Amino acid sequence: MRLDKLLANMGYGSRKEVKQLLKQKAVSVDGAYVKDAALHVDPEQQIVSVFGERVVYTEFVYFMMNKPPGVISATEDLRDETVIDLLEPLHQHFQPFPVGRLDKDTEGLLLLTNDGVLAHNLLSPKKHVPKVYFAQIEGVVTEEDAEKFANGVELDDGYVTKPGKLVILKSAQLSEIELTIQEGKFHQVKRMFEAVGKRVTYLKRISMGSLTLDENLALGEYRELTTEELNGLQNNH
Repeated sequence: MRLDKLLANMGYGSRKEVKQLLKQKAVSVDGAYVKDAALHVDPEQQIVSVFGERVVYTEFVYFMMNKPPGVISATEDLRDETVIDLLEPLHQHFQPFPVGRLDKDTEGLLLLTNDGVLAHNLLSPKKHVPKVYFAQIEGVVTEEDAEKFANGVELDDGYVTKPGKLVILKSAQLSEIELTIQEGKFHQVKRMFEAVGKRVTYLKRISMGSLTLDENLALGEYRELTTEELNGLQNNH
């Protein structure tokens, strides 16, 4: 790979800015300063450094975010702040995108990556990747509701959902539940509860496949996936 392309890809600036770095003797390959932008390097085999700091080449990035409410799951939007806006510029540079959507007012686990194959595998209906949500519900949630969910409920547009597993944590005027579904229809959790005459007042996704939200992440924070987490997702399907 050309040296200027490697450095530009890793967020060290445009090709023009990279040329400036080369002129400043900021870039070394295997300990020797280089000025030739067109030099071909193998980042796996050679040590490329900028200002003495090694450039670790990565093609794909994987971030776990605790999505805050009010932010939309999109790469760009003219009106609203997006989850990409919450990333540091260096991470934005890799052009990650959210894997699946969380509604604007829903919070919790969101995976961001630029690995299209992994994203496709996690979202493909054929893969049956389970997603678990915690919700607060206006109205008393009953075992009868759980049975209905287990059989699939008919949504407002006539679509019948696949079976969902409803666990009632607290049954009261404001109920608390955990719901596991394998689909991701538009506003699905809210519409499933509307189908049984109840309203979701708070919704948070806590897991997707083998990936569980890190409770240490505050709303709006994110971190890279650990090797174990990534392996779990890659072996999921």
